[in-house]
Amino acid sequence: MEFINKRTIKLDKIMNELDKFILEFIKILEKHTDYVVVSGYVSILFGRARATEDIDILIKRLNKEKLSRLYNDLKKHGYWCLNTDNFNKIYSYLDDKLAVRFALKNETIPNVEVKFANNRLAREALKDTLDVMTKLGKIKISSIERQIAVKRYYLKSDKDLEDAKHLEELFKEHIDKSKINEYKKIIQNEMA
Repeated sequence: MEFINKRTIKLDKIMNELDKFILEFIKILEKHTDYVVVSGYVSILFGRARATEDIDILIKRLNKEKLSRLYNDLKKHGYWCLNTDNFNKIYSYLDDKLAVRFALKNETIPNVEVKFANNRLAREALKDTLDVMTKLGKIKISSIERQIAVKRYYLKSDKDLEDAKHLEELFKEHIDKSKINEYKKIIQNEMA
């Protein structure tokens, strides 16, 4: 792993099937909207040995027409929505601040959990990103400080706390602890 600059990390690892799955999905997604990968997969990407069934992605809020184009492109490339095959329901779920899941046809795992960036914390995650350059392509993730703060102060499960600990240890030379505290305050305000 090498920091190219403050916003770009070069990751020289052997890409596994989960990495390939998300990179293929992102190729379609980024033609239609801005995105950021968040949560557990980020820790896995950076070497944490744990299982996951889904990859969480926040996307910029799309109107119905733009989301329809994205949905049709995903279907064309062999993905299906686990929640429903009714596009109006998919849009309704996202509009109601719920997530929808996509997987390859005839499969359920792994899947991508897509959600509109509906609150301040999520919208800011779309702006506060790092590009992870892999051998097979780029993955845009939210900042390491944001990852740590969300896992430690918002999600708080044992798995999330272990993810935060892993990222803190791995990036100890590069993280800004004051940013983690700033995100902690934002999270506390969002939850109040």
